Amino acid sequence: MGYEFEIMSQEQAEEIAYNWHYDGEYSFYNMEADKEDLVEFLDPQKRDDSYFVVTKDNDIVGFFSFNEVTKNTIDIGLGLRPELTYNGNGLGFMEIGLEFAKSKYTPEKITLSVATFNQRAIKVYRKMGFEEGNTFMQDTNGSSFEFMEMILQC
Repeated sequence: MGYEFEIMSQEQAEEIAYNWHYDGEYSFYNMEADKEDLVEFLDPQKRDDSYFVVTKDNDIVGFFSFNEVTKNTIDIGLGLRPELTYNGNGLGFMEIGLEFAKSKYTPEKITLSVATFNQRAIKVYRKMGFEEGNTFMQDTNGSSFEFMEMILQC
């Protein structure tokens, strides 16, 4: 059985928000690290139909969010189940997410933002064809952090 996408349910959002915990500097990505992000992630109206869980053999392996920035540009967010990170799973996970985005939204461009310290994710995005865009400071997790926009021409 392959990967399947389904709109994120409230139960799945709560599972991810409260039970997925990353180690070390990557704890930055724990949902509980930023109260505003947590509230938004847990609000079904704010998630609407733009958040999808990815399952394999009925287990959640990750999630994607897809937000239309312009008519031709989709901005994505994503999370890979913590125990699946740093094991070579990122590239395959990104491939299925991009395939889904391209087939569902037919964008000309896909963007994402990544914390600049997250070099392992940046490496995966580069391999997928994303190019580096502008860097910017963003207030999150009780401080201000540098992020980089990455852009993929479809």
